Amino acid sequence: MIFNFIKKSSKQKSKTIEKADTRPAQTEKKLIECVPNFSVGHDKAVIEKIVGSIRSVRDVDVLDHSYDDDHNRLVVTFMGEIEPVFNAAFSATRTASQFIDINRHEGVHPFIGAADVVPFIPVKGSKIRDCVDLAKRLGKKVGDELRIPVYLYGDAARNGFLKHLYNIRHGGLTHIKSAIGSKDFKPDFGPQNIHPTAGAVAIGARDYLIAFNVNLEIDDVAAAKDIAKKIREKDKGLKGIRAIGVPLISKGIVQVSVNITHYKQTGLKKLMDAIRKEADLKGITIRNSEIVGLVPKEATFPGMKEYLTLEDFDDGKVIETYL
Repeated sequence: MIFNFIKKSSKQKSKTIEKADTRPAQTEKKLIECVPNFSVGHDKAVIEKIVGSIRSVRDVDVLDHSYDDDHNRLVVTFMGEIEPVFNAAFSATRTASQFIDINRHEGVHPFIGAADVVPFIPVKGSKIRDCVDLAKRLGKKVGDELRIPVYLYGDAARNGFLKHLYNIRHGGLTHIKSAIGSKDFKPDFGPQNIHPTAGAVAIGARDYLIAFNVNLEIDDVAAAKDIAKKIREKDKGLKGIRAIGVPLISKGIVQVSVNITHYKQTGLKKLMDAIRKEADLKGITIRNSEIVGLVPKEATFPGMKEYLTLEDFDDGKVIETYL
């Protein structure tokens, strides 16, 4: 009797498991982050139009946007699933091309176009290949419909030389105008010449990047450039660090503007230690610093705001806050 009871129970359990296994699995959402940079920082009306064009797309969240006069640059961070993010990125690129004349642009940051760079970053449930597909699709649409030449970079690059964004933007718009269509500078999509007012655009796929600026209490831009050279990877400095020194004329000081492309190799604390060391050797005081856009939680550390002398930092600057 005991044997029969156990046998019967086993059959019942088996049926229950079989029934559960036949239920359709829920598809995980694929969240993508997009951080486009636009060549505008003075004109509030144009800034509102660009940000508004992103917000108008359903199921897209604008998490952050910032701009300033000296860089004359707008950086927007938004997030959503693949199709909404694709639509928002195209809408913003189109709006920028309609309202920005790149020939009149002046700013300390390198630039090649109205919509200067449009990167896609995998966040939750998505992979870098999803971002590569997005970059290629957007590149084709921008090239075909807006007639803007498109350069693919990062993991989306087809040309090994142009994989690195600095190779595309080196020399800025002037260099692109003379080099476009040549062997090393053939656009991946669109015409083989610069758009008369929108210039060109770099569209890519990459991992998280941290944009970090350090302001120095000095007006000598040569000193800022020297510090930038000492810390950046290409000049045998820190791994994953790209840096330039620029003047902030409106503030009467200079800035070391940094992109951290591999924060797990060189974190914010290590970077700040290196900048502080070089500044101390020159007798330069650091005024403050800023993070442009958002950062992954893994890149933060206790007491970070005070250690980095950040002007403005709270949980709202952490990507995971929105997840």
